[in-house]
Amino acid sequence: MDHAQRSQYDAILFVSFGGPDKADDVLPFLENVLRGRNVPKERMLEVAEHYHHFGGKSPINEQNIALIKAIRQELSASGLELPVYWGNRNWHPLLTDTIQEMKDAGVRRALAFITSGFSCYSGCRQYRENIQQARDAVGPEAPEIDKIRVFFNHPGFVHPMARNVRSALESLGNESHTPVLFTAHSIPLSMADSSDYCKQLQEASRLVAEQANITNWKLVYQSRSGPPTQPWLEPDVCDAIRDLHEQGESNVVIVPIGFISDHMEVLFDLDTEAADLCKTLGMKMARANTAGTDPEFVQMIRDLIAERAFGLSEKAAIGCMPANHDVCPLDCCPAPVRPATSRPS
Repeated sequence: MDHAQRSQYDAILFVSFGGPDKADDVLPFLENVLRGRNVPKERMLEVAEHYHHFGGKSPINEQNIALIKAIRQELSASGLELPVYWGNRNWHPLLTDTIQEMKDAGVRRALAFITSGFSCYSGCRQYRENIQQARDAVGPEAPEIDKIRVFFNHPGFVHPMARNVRSALESLGNESHTPVLFTAHSIPLSMADSSDYCKQLQEASRLVAEQANITNWKLVYQSRSGPPTQPWLEPDVCDAIRDLHEQGESNVVIVPIGFISDHMEVLFDLDTEAADLCKTLGMKMARANTAGTDPEFVQMIRDLIAERAFGLSEKAAIGCMPANHDVCPLDCCPAPVRPATSRPS
């Protein structure tokens, strides 16, 4: 990649959700995740058991390390010699510590890649708020940090996912009529209504289905965590599996379109709960891989960095929706309005 002009940035900040590394980390991590949210303690303890099912260690950290290594190699091979730092929202390395490290290293302006390809408060704006809070904590000389656009309709995301869907179908005998469930993290309806989350997920699923040459597909949701009284996006993936069984289907492919790596929501909610349900119902299930460190996906990250680093006007996107904005408007993906809790008089 030959660029005569100088990069507008002197570092990359890789931003993710974070996850525990051992059993003792699980509850402190979940307390960070749920701080300020109306989630019953029973639900927190239930989610804690998901982590303990895997020894208290989330796979997200090792997967992030692998992706960061691949990004560094791709940037170096392309002549984009930018250091890549890593900071998380909820667990170590925490954003404040990482941004302090960046400041100490003399970084003045960085570009943030966030491990979320879709727009909503928790997947976009909240991360921007987390970064700003960390910058405020570090002080006036903290580096300026801009966020890379979401990539739900970038060919570097769509093409690897389509290949993964085809591989999953082939593992079930490649039957063209096999139903495919695209799944993403459920969010409160109040959050969904104030963002393009559902529209982007529907378009990404449509594009992947089109590339994979499948017609029997549906977008569903998983991993809801709010109180039962709060409406969240539906249908749930397990309810959708039960519906398919009632319709006489014997096979199903599940595609975690809303995730870029096989972390806990994929390992437990799909590979454990959904797989156990399919086994109970006598259905064969294949789960498509996430994009992970697929070379085309890594090249996409490099290209997104180059777009902003060199001010390129051409932005790759396929399908019916344009490439998403680089700079989020002030009213983009606002925080959901939490319903007032009724109290006895």
